[in-house]
Amino acid sequence: MKEMVHQSVLEVVQGDITQQDTEAIGNAANSRLAGGGGVDGAIHRAGGPTIMADLRAKYTGCPTGSAVITGGGNLKAKYVLHAVGPIYSGSPKDAQLLSSAYRTCLELCTQHQISAIAFPSISTGVYGYPVEEASRVALKTVKDYLKGHPEIKLVRFVLFDSKTYSVYEEALKELTKTE
Repeated sequence: MKEMVHQSVLEVVQGDITQQDTEAIGNAANSRLAGGGGVDGAIHRAGGPTIMADLRAKYTGCPTGSAVITGGGNLKAKYVLHAVGPIYSGSPKDAQLLSSAYRTCLELCTQHQISAIAFPSISTGVYGYPVEEASRVALKTVKDYLKGHPEIKLVRFVLFDSKTYSVYEEALKELTKTE
C-alpha cells in the first residue's frame, strides 16, 4: 500500500527489512545497543560485525525514545538507524516514547541527507507493544514529520508477517480517512 504525503511516499509492505535497498533502515534496538533477537538480531547477522564495531566505537548506549546512526555493513542500505522503543507498560508515556523513537530517526535522516528509509514495527516484538496501537503511533508520527520535510522522499514500513502488514495497512487507511 502506498500513499503520497505532500511530496513524499509513505509505503507499507510485507518483507524482510534486511533486504531493503533504501539508503537507511531502522532497527528496533535495545538501550544498551548490545544486539539482540528479532529484527535487531537479523540486522546484525545480515550486516556483519562492522555494525556492532561502529556502535561500540561511537556510543555507550541510547535512551528509550531516541536513536543513533551507524553504517550499514554488508546490508544494501548504507545506514542503520538504531531506535530504542519502549517496553510496553500500558502507560500514556509509551506512545510518547515510541513516537519519539521514530521522530528521532527521521531527524537523523534530515541531518544526514538520507532521502529514503525503511522501518520495522518498533517495540511490537519482545517489547510487547500491541501492533494495533503501535501502528497508529508510528504512521501518525511519520505522516506529521513528512508534512514539513520534503527532503525525505520515501518512508517504507517493512512488516515481517501478513498479520502485522494487515494491521499497518488498516491503520494507514483509518489515519487517511480522519485527516
